[in-house]
Amino acid sequence: MIIGKIENGIVLDHIKAGEGMRLYKILGLDSLDCQVALIKNAESQKLGRKDIIKIDRIIDVNLDAIGYVDPRITVNIIENGKLAKRTHIAPPTEIVDVIKCKNPRCITTTEQELSHVFRLTDKENRVYRCIYCESKAK
Repeated sequence: MIIGKIENGIVLDHIKAGEGMRLYKILGLDSLDCQVALIKNAESQKLGRKDIIKIDRIIDVNLDAIGYVDPRITVNIIENGKLAKRTHIAPPTEIVDVIKCKNPRCITTTEQELSHVFRLTDKENRVYRCIYCESKAK
């Protein structure tokens, strides 16, 4: 399989195998009007298998969302066909409107304009909890 070279854009690399589509949806990449390639189960020396997302345009991506899905993801910015910047993402301490609280009694269920905010409560196990009701993110 051949995926074309990117002149100017972003490559999200080292995504845990199977998490690429989830990240694709969280980042809203389906609404872009440029080429986006999602490569699933690519071979990787480090991970065995990995997913890769290539975006054929430089856009603002939600780094907190990327860190929430998988903090091992590498964000590569490509300019003029060459690697301009490489960033490694750490798990964010707080995420806003990336995921929604599933607790039916949470205030975010009735107050529609209220942001869904989750805080990292267990860094080792990457557990996020709603700041309003303490529900664990799934």
